[in-house]
Amino acid sequence: MSNEMKRLTAPRSWPIKRKAHLWITKPSPGAHALEDSVPVTVVVRDLLKICNTAAEVKTILSNRDMLVDGKIVNDSRKGIGLMDVISFPKANSHYRMVVNVRGKLTLVAIPEEKSSWKLCRIDNKTIVPGGKTQLNLHDGRNILVEKDEYKTGDVLKIEVPTQKILGAYKMEQGSMALITSGSNVGRAEVIDEIIVRRLSSDNIVNFKNGSSTTRGNVFVIGNKVPEIELPEEAAI
Repeated sequence: MSNEMKRLTAPRSWPIKRKAHLWITKPSPGAHALEDSVPVTVVVRDLLKICNTAAEVKTILSNRDMLVDGKIVNDSRKGIGLMDVISFPKANSHYRMVVNVRGKLTLVAIPEEKSSWKLCRIDNKTIVPGGKTQLNLHDGRNILVEKDEYKTGDVLKIEVPTQKILGAYKMEQGSMALITSGSNVGRAEVIDEIIVRRLSSDNIVNFKNGSSTTRGNVFVIGNKVPEIELPEEAAI
């Protein structure tokens, strides 16, 4: 399998110049899908512009200067996806990956005290032997809980890298949500109503501003106000 792909065929969510060069790094298989993640090389070189070449990115990683969700990164092809936290401790620089109104994955600078946690959406739940509930999160994580107090679509605030649950934000009326896809992508809106469908199609979420989208495009980011920093163009 090739470690590179042509820039013209890169996912539309990547905020890159399409015709600058012929090839670009391809993310290695991981927690995020190809179209939902940007490889470390592209993040450091093209988004943050910390260096100019892929070789320089590997030097940064070999010096153990970069963390993703509190863990040292060694793989320059590792995919960075929605809500992942990137830190450069020596430079005291921290960022969170979000999506902007153009549908592009983008980094937002965050203070150091917010770099120790991230938000993870519950995409599925399963019962494991012993009666515990396993929460399957959007970034590939699995967390076991003794008491199931959560619903699919709720968002957990977890400490990284320990995965300790610090809080939860429910997908319900009045909650603040980030729209991650569709015509209103990148907008932060207040949930007004959730229409439950009994068919195989996804539930519909209506917002206070009159817009709506499917539940899979909604990522709750706070009870009343956003708990995370958003791109300047996002509406609240």
